[in-house]
Amino acid sequence: MDQKEAAEFIRNDLRLKTFPVAVKFLKSPNEFPEKTRRPAAALGKKVALCQAVTMARIYGWTVGLTKDDIVCVPAALAFGFSTAADPASAMTRLLCEGAYSKDEKAAANEVSVVKKLGKDEYAAVLLAPLHRAAFEPDTIAFYGNPAQLMRLVQAWAYRAGKRVPGHFGGKIECTEYLLAPFLDREPRISIPGTGDRVFSMTQDDEIVFSIPGGSLGELTAALAEVGKKVGAQYPIPVYLNFQPEFPKQFKEIGKEVGIS
Repeated sequence: MDQKEAAEFIRNDLRLKTFPVAVKFLKSPNEFPEKTRRPAAALGKKVALCQAVTMARIYGWTVGLTKDDIVCVPAALAFGFSTAADPASAMTRLLCEGAYSKDEKAAANEVSVVKKLGKDEYAAVLLAPLHRAAFEPDTIAFYGNPAQLMRLVQAWAYRAGKRVPGHFGGKIECTEYLLAPFLDREPRISIPGTGDRVFSMTQDDEIVFSIPGGSLGELTAALAEVGKKVGAQYPIPVYLNFQPEFPKQFKEIGKEVGIS
């Protein structure tokens, strides 16, 4: 399958409500494809990075971001879009002042393992629905409920012979579902944080499974095979080959009317 076919197969097979998102990290905004929407220009305002993800996965837009388009402080620090001399220190202050860490030591310890890009290491982030992406993605993010994404995890384990790692903090999760697969060349399961749910309308039942872009073909092939001998699929086929038990009162009336 090509990229468009793979995207449509996965979305249809899992009945995903939103488009899988293709992500590319660029050295220059001059690499943006034609008709890329820049929030600062197209909307006249800056956005949170996770908002741009939602624009791609729900609106179907191709969205381009530079430091001029992003207003989210944690994301700007993590993606190298700030002027901070020490982004880790600034992020540590954010966790402390937002009461997300009990003290500076705890905050610094957590920040030390948050995925980050160096200052100006990449000048832009490009996001698009996978089936329309006119580029080879660095990361692909799938949003769905736990039962839907369970199938993708099963497919990854089927092809790779190992389990999918998780790295949960409940905040700055854009680094997990966008950066980690790109930097570590490994998949990630992410639980979107408060910012995702406040600013990008991520729903209570949604989590994210992300993969390195080059793994799409193998993942798609594995999804078509994994668990098929036992009928594994989505929606989950429930077991109905049993006789239910009803309350005593129902049974007594049933006997009176010839149902037993």
